[in-house]
Amino acid sequence: MSKPQLYDAIILGAGGAGLMCAATAGQRGRKVLLIDHNAEPGQKILISGGGRCNFTNLSTPATCYLSANKHFAKSALARYAPQDFIRLVEHHNIAWHEKTLGQLFCDGPASQIVAMLRTECARGQVEECYASPIRDVTHADGRFTVRHGERTSSASKLVIATGGLSIPKLGATGLAYDLAKQFGLDVITPRPALVPLTLAGKDALFQTLSGVAAPVIATAGKTSFREAALFTHKGLSGPAILQISTYWQPGHPLTINFLPDQHSGWLIAAKAQAPRSHLARNLAAHLPARLAEALAERIALAGELANLTDRSLTQAEHDLASWPFRPSGTEGFKKAEVTAGGIATSALSSTTMQAKSVPGLYAIGEAVDVTGWLGGYNFQWAWSSAVAAGEALTSSTRAQ
Repeated sequence: MSKPQLYDAIILGAGGAGLMCAATAGQRGRKVLLIDHNAEPGQKILISGGGRCNFTNLSTPATCYLSANKHFAKSALARYAPQDFIRLVEHHNIAWHEKTLGQLFCDGPASQIVAMLRTECARGQVEECYASPIRDVTHADGRFTVRHGERTSSASKLVIATGGLSIPKLGATGLAYDLAKQFGLDVITPRPALVPLTLAGKDALFQTLSGVAAPVIATAGKTSFREAALFTHKGLSGPAILQISTYWQPGHPLTINFLPDQHSGWLIAAKAQAPRSHLARNLAAHLPARLAEALAERIALAGELANLTDRSLTQAEHDLASWPFRPSGTEGFKKAEVTAGGIATSALSSTTMQAKSVPGLYAIGEAVDVTGWLGGYNFQWAWSSAVAAGEALTSSTRAQ
């Protein structure tokens, strides 16, 4: 083995969290090496938000994150908030706009965010090393030694920022979990999150509605989201479904309210106003025609409303407001926007992201068991956890 090159900190993974952490530590005077097996950094940034990068949300309270420790994200999110990242974006003259629900996007291409982060790394004299697969990581005498590509590098601090298993075509791997286990850190079983759900059995009949979308309320357990749902040739997608997928448990049902704006008794009122109308026609006044026809067919109340009892119409209202689906599964990591689970928060400091049992070892971003809602929350966790770790790295011993 060749003599390793020495650094203050080595950061594994050049996604959003890794780039941000490297820039933070580098600008505080640390000698930083940033490594990634991909040929270019920021792969998930480039495809996010339809290529516009939904880089944060105006409000990111810890309640919008799922974790075994619901309080873990509070410290990092409070110390580096959305407004901090917005200031950085504006400092680089990147134009942005707000969409629905506080979601912020670039006006131009997502590559602007990657370029911004690389410029910040350059300011900190960060050494970037790409197309350099991690071959081995060891720890001895207070230093971490990494064999990557054809090189060997060593530092007293090591940051795991290699993300989760989502979107393997972009190079996602389970390296974060392998390293965590190697160093004795618990891992919460990773699973796809913010992912389309599949339907089978009698629910598969809805696959004929592929391409139809409608605003709904999707509910799993005690959690609900009001956004659009989209029927696909495999099942259910759209923002409401991606959101609820993080909370849905395999084998359990979820319900959809197809008419969240309709008050109780609306069908009985419709009968009084237009007694000769049919259920499908009344549904079509509020829903896409194909969806209205499919729901009316499944409710099976044929004929004019005048010939239907108030009790049957009340039951139809209930069905439409709490339509049960029992997904057969998800479309998996290849379609998941993020990974739920990951390195257990119980193993890490919430203020520094450092492993409690392994001084000098840190984990940030999607590698950690913190999963945000759809809409910029996961990028904000990447920025916030990265800054927390990056600032903590400045207490490290300088490279000798």
